[in-house]
Amino acid sequence: MNYDQIFDSAIERLHAEGRYRVFIDILRNKGSYPNARCFGGHNGPKPITVWCSNDYLAMGQHEDVIDAMEEALHNVGAGSGGTRNIGGNTHYHVELESQLADLHGKDGALLFTSGYVSNDATLSTLAKLLPGCIIFSDELNHASMIAGIRNSGCEKRVFRHNDVAHLEELLAAEDIDTPKLIAFESVYSMDGDVAPLHEICDLADKYNALTYLDEVHAVGMYGPRGGGISERDGAADRITIIEGTLGKAFGVMGGYITADRKIVDVIRSYAPGFIFTTSLSPALVAGALASVKHLKNCNKEREAQQAAAAMLKKMLTDADLPVMPSTTHIVPLMVGDPVKAKKVSDILLQEYGVYVQPINYPTVPRGTERLRFTPGPAHTEDMMRDLTKALLEIWGRMELRLAA
Repeated sequence: MNYDQIFDSAIERLHAEGRYRVFIDILRNKGSYPNARCFGGHNGPKPITVWCSNDYLAMGQHEDVIDAMEEALHNVGAGSGGTRNIGGNTHYHVELESQLADLHGKDGALLFTSGYVSNDATLSTLAKLLPGCIIFSDELNHASMIAGIRNSGCEKRVFRHNDVAHLEELLAAEDIDTPKLIAFESVYSMDGDVAPLHEICDLADKYNALTYLDEVHAVGMYGPRGGGISERDGAADRITIIEGTLGKAFGVMGGYITADRKIVDVIRSYAPGFIFTTSLSPALVAGALASVKHLKNCNKEREAQQAAAAMLKKMLTDADLPVMPSTTHIVPLMVGDPVKAKKVSDILLQEYGVYVQPINYPTVPRGTERLRFTPGPAHTEDMMRDLTKALLEIWGRMELRLAA
C-alpha cells in the first residue's frame, strides 16, 4: 500500500477541479478594519482591503470588546482550566449564557467552542434521545448540521430549499406520534436568502414536530436587539432551539444554543461534544459578552452594515456585474466556474489589494461558483467604487459574462 500516492492523488484531484483551498496569510490592522496586511507571495507585508470577513459588524475591532478581553486576561489568566465540569466553568461563562438566553427569549443557553460543534453536538444528541426520531433537513443546511444529523444515526428526510409544500408532503407521510425535528437556517450565507420561519413553525405545530433554527449568519445582524431573523419576524417564541455563533457578527469565537431550560439541561448532560471539551477561554467569553451587551442596545453598526450592503449591491448591479439576488447582508457575485473564480480572486489580491475568497464546491453546487462579498460598516463608498472598477476590468480581461 502506497499511502503517499493515495494522499498525493487526493490533493491532485482538488487542484484539477480548481477547488484546492489556499489560506491567505494576513494580519488585520486594529482600529482601521477592513484594512489589513498580506504576507504571502511578496517581500514584506502588502496593504489589502478585506471584503469577505464574517466579522460582519467589525465587533472584533470594537474597543468595548478588546477592553473586556484585556481585563479578563489580567483578571483570571489565559485559559479556562478544563471542561465546564472540571475547572472550566467561570462566572464569565454563566453570565454570557444568561445574556444569550435573554437575547432569544429563552429560559436557558449553553456555550460551545464553535458554531460547528454546537450544531453537531446538539442535533446528534437530541435525536438519539428521541426514540424513532426523524429529522427533516433543508437541502442547503450547513455541513455542521448535516454532520450532527448523520451522527445521530436517526432517519432523515431532506426537503427542497425553503419549500414548505415539499416539507409538508414529507411530514404528512409520517405517523403523527413519531418524534420529528425540523432543522433549518434563517439566513443561508451563500445565497443570502431567508427561510419562511412562520410557515415552517405552522407545519411544526400541525405535525407535532420540534424546530431547530441555525441563526449563525443572523445573530447580531437583525432584530432590534440583534436576536436574528427570529426576533425580527417575531418567531423566536415558536422555535424550540435557536443556535448561534459568537464568531461572526459578535466578532469573537464560540457557538451556543438557547432553548427551554429542560432541553438545555439534557444537552449539557448528554452531549459528548460539550462534556469532554475544554471550555472557551474566559478572555474570549468576556469579549463575546461585551459584544452581545453592546449590540443589544445599539443599532448603529447594524444600520451602517445594511446601508453598505445596499450600496454595494446597487453599484455592482448598475455595472451589469452578475450579482445574485439577496435580501440580506450577503452580496454574492456569480462566476460559475471554479478555476475562473479562483483566478478572479487571485488577480484582485495581487493587482488590486482586494481580498475576497472564491466559494467553490462542496460549499456551493458545481456550476455556481462565486465570490462572496460581505461589506461592513467601515467599507467606504470610495472602496466600493474601486472594487467595482476592478471587477469590471477583470471581467473584461477574462471575457466573463455580464448580467446584461
